[in-house]
Amino acid sequence: MDTLDILITLGKIVAIFGFLILGAAISVYLERRVSAFIQDRVGPNRVGPFGLLQPFADVLKLVMKEDIVPKNAHPFIHNLAPILAIAIALTTFAVVPFGNTIELFGRQVKLMVADVNIGLLYVLAMTSVGVYGISLAGWSSNNKYSLLGGLRSSAQMISYELSMGLSIIGVLMIAGTLRLDQIVLKQVETTWNIFLQPVGFITFLIAAFAETNRLPFDLPEAEPELVGGYHTEYTGMKFGLFFLAEYANMITSSAIVATLFLGGWHVPFIDGLGIDPFWLSLIQVGGFVAKVVILVLFFIVVRWTIPRFRYDQLMNLGWKVMLPLAIANTLVTGIVLLLFA
Repeated sequence: MDTLDILITLGKIVAIFGFLILGAAISVYLERRVSAFIQDRVGPNRVGPFGLLQPFADVLKLVMKEDIVPKNAHPFIHNLAPILAIAIALTTFAVVPFGNTIELFGRQVKLMVADVNIGLLYVLAMTSVGVYGISLAGWSSNNKYSLLGGLRSSAQMISYELSMGLSIIGVLMIAGTLRLDQIVLKQVETTWNIFLQPVGFITFLIAAFAETNRLPFDLPEAEPELVGGYHTEYTGMKFGLFFLAEYANMITSSAIVATLFLGGWHVPFIDGLGIDPFWLSLIQVGGFVAKVVILVLFFIVVRWTIPRFRYDQLMNLGWKVMLPLAIANTLVTGIVLLLFA
């Protein structure tokens, strides 16, 4: 790898980091605006024009707040947990292709940070590690409410990881690869996987809600029941990192859903229009971002539409409905491919 390749890779890392951080801030603003619209309220309208600077004011407030660590907490793990949560949320996006290729400095550059041949396996591995940030936060706080919140968070995330992993086996069987860019190219050649794997799409989307701790699966927080859940004893920017990780995970989950089931960066009906390759690449990136934005808005609308599940309902849905459904979808996909492929 020469110097130019290193600079291009660093540029992609900065672009993705900025997209996730700025996207999280925009998602907070959209959350408040959409919730205000649904509840017939005004929403943020004081800080900046139309309240656009409200997310940045929130960050400034959190930075200025005192950092309090409970006397009997484990200080190292207590400080490590939010860092672990945000690090996993940001690094999972590394293997997601946000475009096909673009010509820069006389060479074709793949629009993804890490071009690895086990991209989907990497995504599943990182989401599995994500449970440690929450469980360690609950344990290290030395608070019974935090511990209970961390424990049932771990149970929820582990339960829905099974359904999430099984729901994409059909996609892997159709594409025949773990590379996310090749999965997108397979959809370009045939059709989007949402039409070939509707059951897998629905199962994966529901599991994504549970993995990101969004309503109706926000049992890890559940303020009326657990004071604040796993982050009860967190203040200042450490609490803000958990908050930021939730929105970064929501954006990453939306990007993975778009990649696996909605054609990724593919924009229909533009390939034969004779558009300049450079501008075509930018249009494809714009199409990918548009799909992510629509899915994020869907996450937000669902949060303010559906009430929270009880814990037994959440577990019943995960183990008695989604897991058998994902297994059946895998079996049917295998039979169809065996008979007709």
